[in-house]
Amino acid sequence: MFENLSEKLESALQSVTGQGRINEVNIAETMREIRRALLNADVNYQVAKDFTNRVKEAATGEDVLTSVTPGQQLTKIVYDELTAILGGEFKDINMAEKPPTVILIAGLQGSGKTTFSAKLARHLRKKGHAPLLAAADVYRPAAVDQLGKLAGEVGVPVYSVADDDGTIVQDAVRVAREAVDHAREKARDVVIIDTAGRMHVDEQMMEEVADIKAAVDPNEILFVVDSMTGQDAVNTAKEFNEQLDYDGVVLTKLDGDTRGGAALSIRDVVHKPIKFASTGETLDALTPFYPDRMAQRILGMGDVVSFVERAQEQYDEQQAEKLQRKIRSQDFDLQDFYEQLQRIKNMGSIKDLMGMIPGVGRQIKDLDVDDDAFTHIEAIILSMTPEERAHPEIINGTRRRRIAKGSGTKVRDINQLLKQFRDMKKMMKTVSKLTGKGRSVNLQKLMNRFGGGGGFP
Repeated sequence: MFENLSEKLESALQSVTGQGRINEVNIAETMREIRRALLNADVNYQVAKDFTNRVKEAATGEDVLTSVTPGQQLTKIVYDELTAILGGEFKDINMAEKPPTVILIAGLQGSGKTTFSAKLARHLRKKGHAPLLAAADVYRPAAVDQLGKLAGEVGVPVYSVADDDGTIVQDAVRVAREAVDHAREKARDVVIIDTAGRMHVDEQMMEEVADIKAAVDPNEILFVVDSMTGQDAVNTAKEFNEQLDYDGVVLTKLDGDTRGGAALSIRDVVHKPIKFASTGETLDALTPFYPDRMAQRILGMGDVVSFVERAQEQYDEQQAEKLQRKIRSQDFDLQDFYEQLQRIKNMGSIKDLMGMIPGVGRQIKDLDVDDDAFTHIEAIILSMTPEERAHPEIINGTRRRRIAKGSGTKVRDINQLLKQFRDMKKMMKTVSKLTGKGRSVNLQKLMNRFGGGGGFP
């Protein structure tokens, strides 16, 4: 996301790099380039104009530092203004003092409300909550079934209302009200209400959402918007806000062909924080929106904090110590390796993770990174017996042919994987000796080191 904007902003800021100081001439040229970059990204014209005016004022004011270069100074000013325009600071969901917390999801049809509802349920469940999904989209064909399927994948129950013959009752207000009562009975501390949308804003849709709001008095109203729709997203956000006075915005499809204009315009236009960003179809592709981290990524600085947080979700201290003991004793086997692959995959999109590393995002913007790159390795390992995973040295020619047939690969692929695994174990042994007892080994770095040789992605 934001690749084109990042590239153009970097180019604009380079115009003052190497110059002795910031002056009216070079700052004026840089601001023109930045304004052009923002408009090309489909940022609202007034927002782009105000942004560059604030940057110019800060760059030519009395507080310009003399201890840094003009390029560094201007980058810092642009970063501060980007952070401000994106909301300044992280805003979490408003949780009720007395459960259940009621979260109302609104937006146009096709914006991704239903998928987001399931993603939010998963996110809250991981934080220790017990959410309930309410299927209040009672008009769209198969909407209730879709929500039920997604809810099953994240392990969260769904509340819906149907007649004796199985026909969905088309009363969204009733569904919402009964869902809240059901949550109280079943000790569910969060209710997420997925509402119906239309292809465009209309009176009937707005009345229904307003009626649901009046019936359940939600603690949080989230407006879900497709970020690929650009300025249309901003206009829709304004109309919804006038009717609902919602609490926050959710940007979906940020991994698609989006120029970023919605993200940079909505908050400034409707004065409501962006609370979540959805960057993929998988149900784990949801991140809380941190304005400072997003500003860093737009300027090519990466997002190391988010990267570390995702890694911490997959690793705990006990797991790390157990793995370390196996590495020192040379007991690390292919089953352990397979489990590490699963943890890396659970961290999210590989390209998205790489984009969080400073300086890497621009290098991979045109690179096609396949999230299924580990698949053939997994297939090979899963085609082995438990004994073969624990003792790869017993895998002879006959076993290799059987494993290749079972995994849909070739014998040379088995040979390559086994060779690279042996090499990796040798490196682990060496590093373990060098670091000494009690020091940790960076397994991911080792995996990447031996992953570049062809067999590993």
